[in-house]
Amino acid sequence: MKYKPHSYQTFATQYIENHKVAAVLLDMGLGKTSITLTAVNNLLFDSFDVHKVLVIAPLRVARNTWSAEIDKWEHLSDLIYAVAVGTEKERLSALTSQADIYIINRENVQWLVESSGIPFDYDMVVVDELSSFKNHQSKRFKALMKVRPSVQRIVGLTGTPSSNGLMDLFAEFKLLDMGERLGRFIGQFRTAYFKPDRMNGPVVYSYKPLPGAEERIYQKISDITISMKATDHLKMPELVSSEYAVYLSDEEKERYEEMKRDLVLSLPDGEITAANAASLSGKLTQMANGAVYSDDEEIIEIHNRKLDALEDIIEAANGKPILVAYWYQHDYDRIVKRLTKIGIDFQKLDTDASIRKWNEGKLPVALIHPASAGHGLNLQSGGSTLVWFGLTWSLELYQQTVARLWRQGQTSNTVSVLHLTARGTIDERIMRALSLKENTQTALIEAVKADMTIRGNKIPEVSK
Repeated sequence: MKYKPHSYQTFATQYIENHKVAAVLLDMGLGKTSITLTAVNNLLFDSFDVHKVLVIAPLRVARNTWSAEIDKWEHLSDLIYAVAVGTEKERLSALTSQADIYIINRENVQWLVESSGIPFDYDMVVVDELSSFKNHQSKRFKALMKVRPSVQRIVGLTGTPSSNGLMDLFAEFKLLDMGERLGRFIGQFRTAYFKPDRMNGPVVYSYKPLPGAEERIYQKISDITISMKATDHLKMPELVSSEYAVYLSDEEKERYEEMKRDLVLSLPDGEITAANAASLSGKLTQMANGAVYSDDEEIIEIHNRKLDALEDIIEAANGKPILVAYWYQHDYDRIVKRLTKIGIDFQKLDTDASIRKWNEGKLPVALIHPASAGHGLNLQSGGSTLVWFGLTWSLELYQQTVARLWRQGQTSNTVSVLHLTARGTIDERIMRALSLKENTQTALIEAVKADMTIRGNKIPEVSK
């Protein structure tokens, strides 16, 4: 297929070529893979600036997406690639073959650096989903930092640079510039831009930005960062997000409150730490959905309000396909039981066959877990309605799941996202938290937006 890039894609490609260190914050659906491959192709065969490229990506993306993009476009036909996933024997075979681009999944970065026995002689590294390197204490981060000084060019790609707040940016940008802009040490970064928030004596559980910290951070990274949002450059369908409230009976609400009290009272010393807060919120989220695991892994059912609401939504859809996102296994089991009872055809989207059936419009209801709805999964052909049966605290997983439908190629003029929220429960807090995190990330995106100019001329907007 002939590659006909949008003006923003040309700009982004040139940005990568002109910056040895580049953070490319591209919203989902903007074609970051083809943009990056075009830049790599030019650097390999036009300017001869690089000779051997390593791409690090999530497993499914490493296995399928990058190779598919290379095979798709005519102008990339000279690129030779090797996909290093699978068994150790298969990975070694791929990494020792003759190629221009070597593609590996992020879980094997530590193995590649420390155990493979293969020299790390890549002069360019592309990190697809830079946000997966946000933990400066992770093994993959430490391994890649060992060899970072030998890398001449590095590109970090992500649509969600600060899914859990500004603290995420430290490791991501240290990987890119080795600490030049935000500091070499996490303590240095915290001191400069944050102050303790929640504390218990000398123990700090969380930090919050100092006044003006966001602006200072954005300014520090702006010279190596390009940012674009899909809505600025593509004709996107309207995204309609709404809450579908469910109300517990007095008896059900009392049971929720009783279990909530029991959980809080059972905390050690009555103190809510980061660890037990996560456990507590998980239990409360389960209860809001209608059931909860007991300590012995038994399922305790509390209510069926969300199941009833989901049934009403399916009936109102009158055959229009609906994608349902669930979080807990018992939620999945209860949904399956209800759909079977009312005679609705459904499948879980966990195989190529089920995904194909959805995209062909042959599934009235499809079930998906947010953790499996990430990078490289296109579902926009199968429907335009997403129902969140249970919510997630993760902005990154939330956005990625929504972006399976709300993306380029969606034929509907409107994508509808319904959140089943149990009133008077933790669901309301999660919705607020997601909104606040969105605001933080949006501020980052907006602050470092690309100055869309080339040679002093404004790039024309994509025609709508």
